[in-house]
Amino acid sequence: MKKNNIILIGFMGVGKGTIARGLVKKSSMFAIDTDDLIESMENRKIKKIFENEGEPYFRNLEKKTAIWLEENVCNTIISTGGGFYKQENINNIGKVVYLKSSFQGILDRINECPNADKKLKKRPLLQNLDEAIKLYDSRVSDYENVANIIIDVEKKPLEDIINEILGQI
Repeated sequence: MKKNNIILIGFMGVGKGTIARGLVKKSSMFAIDTDDLIESMENRKIKKIFENEGEPYFRNLEKKTAIWLEENVCNTIISTGGGFYKQENINNIGKVVYLKSSFQGILDRINECPNADKKLKKRPLLQNLDEAIKLYDSRVSDYENVANIIIDVEKKPLEDIINEILGQI
């Protein structure tokens, strides 16, 4: 495995951050989130970056983050934003794990959270559900093509998902 990193990809809201935190508890690895790195770098929320500069600017920040990860990060679980899978060097960063779920499964997961409204508001691309479904549909096969490992996470307990990932790594 290159650099011994695990990169979690999948559509926004699928649970990449939650699963990364769960993996940390069952491994000797550390976890970071690409969106958190970008917010730190820019000193503002992703939503504000999208509002003020637009998606192309944000994707460029993702590219900068991907280069940094490849050059500097080892033995780490990396949860990513929904579009991070497009980074050309993603397979140089580590083992790519696609967390697979239906669009409805993702919405159900978010809506079951006690802070569901907050989780929906912080995802600018989920504000228009018709557009979000189109985006989801356009990404599914790309996620599968980029991934080294595909894990179906829909309606599965966190513990089972973590054990399945660790078992395949």
